[in-house]
Amino acid sequence: MDPVLASEAAKTAYEFSIGKSFEDGGAVMYVILVFAILTILIVVERFMKIRSLSIDKKEFTDQVYRLVVAGDIRQAISLCDSRPAPLTNTVKAGLIQAMNKRPDEEVQVAMDAAVLREMPKLEGYTSFLAVFGNVSVLAGLLGTIFGMILSFGAVSSAANDKKAQMLSEGISHALNCTAFGLSVALLAIVSYGWFQHRIQKVENEVVETSMTLLNLVVANRDKIRD
Repeated sequence: MDPVLASEAAKTAYEFSIGKSFEDGGAVMYVILVFAILTILIVVERFMKIRSLSIDKKEFTDQVYRLVVAGDIRQAISLCDSRPAPLTNTVKAGLIQAMNKRPDEEVQVAMDAAVLREMPKLEGYTSFLAVFGNVSVLAGLLGTIFGMILSFGAVSSAANDKKAQMLSEGISHALNCTAFGLSVALLAIVSYGWFQHRIQKVENEVVETSMTLLNLVVANRDKIRD
């Protein structure tokens, strides 16, 4: 048999199997599908957003610290403006206070406030992934219960020649809902864990950098040029 035709036949059979499984799952499958779509949208949107807000921490801090030690705060602020991100915006907030000759406490407060403003930009709707994962499992369980109800109803009330068919339909309904619900939950929960790790890493970098910057500002205040 032609390998191309064999591949197309296998693909068609696979797609048919997925479609049939979805249909056999009943109405609950549409509920799971809604959460699957929402999960995918959030995963894609957060991945792109976090990627756009990520910068090379070492390269950026090396440049900023060098400018602070040299007393060129304005140039350091311009560097922050050229790379908008939670890390750079937090550093910029502290540099502005330092340039205005504000006390060390105000420099720290400005950076702390910037952290509170910037972190939600990274988090976005990430928390909903955990919710969608749990709801998908519950929806799958609900579909499973419906399927078992159909199975027991078939055994108790259907004609003898239809019992086997209705029993298999009920079991298929139950297992398909369980499989699809768990699949969506797996995607949502794993993605949630990964995003939380990335967000926590960025937050740690921001806090660490702000503390180091404050120490540099304190040690080099006499070099800061107007």
